[in-house]
Amino acid sequence: MTNLFRNHVRWLLIAWMFVISAVAYLDRVNISIAGGLIQQEYHLDQIQLGRVFAAFVWGYALSQALGGRLADRFGPRLILACGTIWWAIFTSLTAAVPANLSVALLVLIAVRFSLGIGEAVVYPSSNRLVASWIPSHERGIANGWIFAGVGAGAGVTPPLITYILLHYGWRWSFWASAMIGLLAGVIWYLIARDKPEQHPLVDANEAAYIRAGLPAAASSKKPLAWRKIFTSKDVWALTFSYFCYGYVAYIFFTWFFIYLNNVRHLNLKTSSYYSMLPFIAMAICSIVGGWVSDRLITTAGQRIGRCVLACVAMLLCAFFLVWGSHVADARIASVFLAGGAGALYLSQSSFWSVSSEMAGTSAGSVSGVMNMGNQIGGALTAQLTPIIAKSFGWGTPFLVAATLCAMGAFLWLIVDVKRGLTQLSGDTGVRLNTAGAQQ
Repeated sequence: MTNLFRNHVRWLLIAWMFVISAVAYLDRVNISIAGGLIQQEYHLDQIQLGRVFAAFVWGYALSQALGGRLADRFGPRLILACGTIWWAIFTSLTAAVPANLSVALLVLIAVRFSLGIGEAVVYPSSNRLVASWIPSHERGIANGWIFAGVGAGAGVTPPLITYILLHYGWRWSFWASAMIGLLAGVIWYLIARDKPEQHPLVDANEAAYIRAGLPAAASSKKPLAWRKIFTSKDVWALTFSYFCYGYVAYIFFTWFFIYLNNVRHLNLKTSSYYSMLPFIAMAICSIVGGWVSDRLITTAGQRIGRCVLACVAMLLCAFFLVWGSHVADARIASVFLAGGAGALYLSQSSFWSVSSEMAGTSAGSVSGVMNMGNQIGGALTAQLTPIIAKSFGWGTPFLVAATLCAMGAFLWLIVDVKRGLTQLSGDTGVRLNTAGAQQ
């Protein structure tokens, strides 16, 4: 192992962050697959189930900034390890709520809210890791691989959870998810370190290569004041754009399986397979988008590689959502809607690369604020989708999502990475080269 990863330890950590990312989404998407059985057992309607879905996202959203600050303060190694223990506990507790409990709905909401608090550390911690370990010109592909774990985890969830709940019951699908998360967390703590110089496998060549590619902001030891973060127009533009992004993404994470099963009338097994398509597209396009982003910043500059790419990708997503929601055939509609999910994830690495490039050692805090916007969008999706569908039909939620996606795309035209770095660092002399590093 030592020889295999010599000079490439950073990619070993990114590979395991892919795994952590996949497990995190396994733990949050499993409830959408088991949702029909949970409805029956606890006598919930779709709006009540939507509140249970949304409880996770609200806990997740409201804890993002705190999770990012913890990662900045204590390091991603410890915080992620503690996070995996936390969400294993509350994933298990989801399955432990008695069906005959008079306040079962309230308990389910409290448990899922608490699970969201624990999972809030995942991506701010990963961004803090990227800020310390990954040179600027490799951050697109690094974030692409990390967020490919979202698609991989969410994609493997439908067939895995369907198999477990059909053979062992829906509760075992939660207990199995918890055990997988604990194992992933233990391995993470064993192999990870917060900084390259702390890792026993990092040699002088890799350490020097990483240092040479880090932005100037990465050398700052002092965490950014919240006032600076919340008064940055570029942070706000990213946050509102990511809000729009989250509204769209969470349709797939919460309601897509139920949409195919109940609205498009695919059976449980067929729904489990077709509901994989958006997540496969997410995984592939997350990597492709990151790779393209890194290539573009070396040839066309930071703005084209990060901002314009994200704008185009989100506009393409809006087009696919409108088209797919109007296709009559359920299987063809699934393919088009999956195309929308893939197009959306072409922009994923841009959000996280830009936030780490602007914030340096406060990447956890800044990306936590940004991701709070994403998750608030997701919480609204979980709650509003069944309400909108009940009032206007199931095509309307996708049209609302498409409209927000287009708005999020145009917000990228406001983002200026150099200006954001200057505002956050207070250094008016910072310049960006075409590789994305500061000089």
